[in-house]
Amino acid sequence: MHKTNILKIDKVTHDVKRFRIAEPEDFEFNVGDATEIALDEDGWRDEKRPFTMTSLPEEKSLEFTIKGYPEHDGVTEKLHKLKEGDTVLIAEPFKTFRYEEPGVFIAGGAGITPFMAIFRHLDKEGKLAGNQLIFANKTCADIIYKDELEAMNGLKVDHVLSDEDTAGTHHGEIDADLLKDLVPDLDKRFYLCGPPPMMEALEDVLKSLDVEPDSVDFSE
Repeated sequence: MHKTNILKIDKVTHDVKRFRIAEPEDFEFNVGDATEIALDEDGWRDEKRPFTMTSLPEEKSLEFTIKGYPEHDGVTEKLHKLKEGDTVLIAEPFKTFRYEEPGVFIAGGAGITPFMAIFRHLDKEGKLAGNQLIFANKTCADIIYKDELEAMNGLKVDHVLSDEDTAGTHHGEIDADLLKDLVPDLDKRFYLCGPPPMMEALEDVLKSLDVEPDSVDFSE
């Protein structure tokens, strides 16, 4: 584990924070990779949790976008209580998602984080065209990086809100009817990331629509 320090903390939504962390020496990662973070405190150093880098490899520091869970006194909630200058422990990076071709990205809540570095990389390269994001949240206030995503040139963004019926968004759950409406041509690669119950339901929905299993990438 690398010991490093927090450079900056920003609020992204009411329960999501962005952490800028000094990049350890010889820490090399690819777009879509994740690592494990632990608290540099007695009794917590072995409590590692996986988080995806939302920054790009060429940046001078690492960015993590982390949702807090006040109801759980765990690693993420303790991370949310840290301050700029505090130290954390970071493991070696490991592979999560790899962008293969344009497709449909379906994210639930903090499940957007593995996709952010991919979108930012494609946006920088001018290669976002042909990609679509279907982003499920409870309310508008829960949407992570809403303005940034909607400003990305070439990315089609559809918001689906379960607890709010707001103009410009879709209300309810992501079911077969909504998918057919939002994605008229289902012969595409699908990238999925979100809470396990949502992912299980989506896999069933995609099977019912005869989407080939090898076009589905899955990560919790």
